[in-house]
Amino acid sequence: MTFRDHINYTEEKCTKLIFTLAKSAKLTWGLKHKTLNTIYTGGILPLILYGAPVWKTVLNRACYKAKIVRIQRLINIQIAKAYRTVSNEALCVITGITPINMKIIETVRYYEITKRKGSQYDREMEVKNWTHPAKYVNIIEGQEERTHFIYAYTDGSKNDIGVGSGIAIFSDNSLTTCLNTG
Repeated sequence: MTFRDHINYTEEKCTKLIFTLAKSAKLTWGLKHKTLNTIYTGGILPLILYGAPVWKTVLNRACYKAKIVRIQRLINIQIAKAYRTVSNEALCVITGITPINMKIIETVRYYEITKRKGSQYDREMEVKNWTHPAKYVNIIEGQEERTHFIYAYTDGSKNDIGVGSGIAIFSDNSLTTCLNTG
C-alpha cells in the first residue's frame, strides 16, 4: 500500500496538463496570472487532492512528496512567469498559493471533521470575529504622580481617505474623550 501508482498517475496527468497550458501562457502574451490561478484551483488541485485522506501517509516518504511538490512548482512557475531557478517556497509566496503539503494536511483535517466527526477544525478566525484591543483597556494609576495615557487603536479598516483609528482618553477611570476617525 505505497500508493506509488496513484502518485505516478497524478503526476503524469497534471504534468501533461501544465505543459499544455505552458504553450498558451507565455511571458508577454497568453493566459494571465488570474486565469492560470483559476485553472490551478479548479483543475489541478482537485486532481492532486483526490483521495488525500487515504494516501496522506505518502507525504512521509521524500520521493513521493517531491513528486507532488514538483507538480505545484511547475504551475507556480507558469503563474508567476518566473525562472526555473526560483525556489518553490518563493514561488508559493509570489503566487499566494498555499504549499501543497499544507493543503493536503488541511484537506485531510477537513475530511476528518466533516465525515468522521473529529476534533475542532483548526483554521484562522475571520477578522469580524476578532476582539478589538480597545475593549481591554489597562489603566495604570501612579501613587505619587498622576499620569494620563492616550491609547490609539486601529482595526485596519480602510476607505478612500486612509486607515481609520480611534483615540480614547481616560481620566479617573472614566472616559473623557472618544474620537473615531476613519
